[in-house]
Amino acid sequence: MANGNELYDAIIVGAGPAGLAAGLYAARDRYRTLVLEKNGLAGGQILLTEKVENYPGHVSVGGPELIEYQKQQVEKFGGEIRINQQVAAVRRAGDGVLEVATADDEATVRGRAVILAPGSDYRKLGVPGEDEMRQATRVSYCATCDGAFYRDLHVLTVGGGNTAVEDTTYLAKRFVKKATLIHRRREFRAQEVLVEELNEAAKGGKIDIKLPYVLEEIVPTEDGREIDHVRLKNVETEATEDLKVDGVFIFVGMMPNTKWLRGIVEMDDNGYVAADPVTMKTSMPGVFVAGDCRQQAALQLATAMGDGVIAAMQLKHYFRNPKSWDVTTAEPETRGW
Repeated sequence: MANGNELYDAIIVGAGPAGLAAGLYAARDRYRTLVLEKNGLAGGQILLTEKVENYPGHVSVGGPELIEYQKQQVEKFGGEIRINQQVAAVRRAGDGVLEVATADDEATVRGRAVILAPGSDYRKLGVPGEDEMRQATRVSYCATCDGAFYRDLHVLTVGGGNTAVEDTTYLAKRFVKKATLIHRRREFRAQEVLVEELNEAAKGGKIDIKLPYVLEEIVPTEDGREIDHVRLKNVETEATEDLKVDGVFIFVGMMPNTKWLRGIVEMDDNGYVAADPVTMKTSMPGVFVAGDCRQQAALQLATAMGDGVIAAMQLKHYFRNPKSWDVTTAEPETRGW
């Protein structure tokens, strides 16, 4: 990214599915569009997904393949994608234009509007074998995304919050032969109604609840393609035991990639960006948000792309009347009729 006075209509921070969807719509509307990605490859979390089977219109598509399609679409309509660009700040210059600065603050680019799509990362346990088996698609962080791959198999689920309890029940009822749920405490943090549903489902024998246990290690087979077993530890007795499972689902939370946005836009205590869910407007005029980093996001591929589309379609309304930022209801033209 070079210094200078070049002015873009739309600067999009993040080249995951949400950012690339926004880039496509902005570029296709003939706006001068720049997409900035902190990593060496566009794509974000979806690059680690070998098969996507819940994206409408595709029976099955690889994550990297889908991202490549999106990149081609953005570039076909003149959008520019720059990788290895760690954004550190968004600020308004004296002339009212927005400036996006890199981490070293030595380079800035100017834009009429900004769409934030830095995404979120799944919180990891950091245990041996986790990354290796994730790359082998035997560790997952999303039951909705990957549950169907474990039909009639035995999985380990980890966590004690709402997602862990609810998704363990979901997996047991719809897909797996058995789910073993472990939590490091003797009581779950999840809502009582969800715990009651879990205990009721466990009566059928498809759910085994082990408290208080932690996951110590995920041990791969010799060829590194499958899980041989997992090692569990009782946190009270410190006794360990090995368990044969086919997959591991880790439900210990998400981390939005928004630390650098503190003090720039309004966020909740967990770092999710506050936004009008109809228009994707943030608290900073001219700055929109899209994807998994926004409050109340569904954390799904299709909805992340939808956020990006909405944010890009709102550009024309903002450019037409910047003073209307506080209006929260979408104008009729955005509905597509």
